[in-house]
Amino acid sequence: MRQFIVVGHDAPTTAEFSLDDLPGAGRLDLLTRCVTSSLLLSHGIREDVRTHLVLSDAFTVSFDGSAVQRLNPDERSTAALVRNALDQREEAVGRMAVEPSPGVSLTRVGLDGTLDAVADDGPVCLLHEDGTSAAELDPPADPVFVLSDHRDFGEAELSVLDEHADRRVTLGPERLHADQAITVAHNWLDTEGFSDYSQ
Repeated sequence: MRQFIVVGHDAPTTAEFSLDDLPGAGRLDLLTRCVTSSLLLSHGIREDVRTHLVLSDAFTVSFDGSAVQRLNPDERSTAALVRNALDQREEAVGRMAVEPSPGVSLTRVGLDGTLDAVADDGPVCLLHEDGTSAAELDPPADPVFVLSDHRDFGEAELSVLDEHADRRVTLGPERLHADQAITVAHNWLDTEGFSDYSQ
């Protein structure tokens, strides 16, 4: 199992946002691209992946590749799945999730609670420019990658992450968009450390 936790600093926490202005909805356009980059293949879906969007440290919307339905490679339809989840936010109590559609769930927890929930699933790898180069590491089994949206992690977030993260990893010499970093992370794992491109 691979997991991605994406922190959306300005993301909406209610369903009151327009699908016609996703950049204006706390950069929900970027967050939805992270979902599709993590879960979709050219003609299929990665069933061994879960992606968690932490929305303004108040709610987490999770997508499970083994169960999700109606996930398409466009930002608008993915944002609609997020909006549907937020529309049922009153039904979520703490870590008790509400599942508005197959494979999509919402919990009333932020970054710390989401990290606690995945603590036993595998090593937590903070994707950060100040980390160890992925090329120098063996790809971890069942990793949980944590990355930020268009904003850097704040000091409080880094403090929480330092408590949970097993290591910091950088994927290359250039700063990447979060959705691009997810694609590179998948390639790192798919090719066993950028070394085996056989099928």
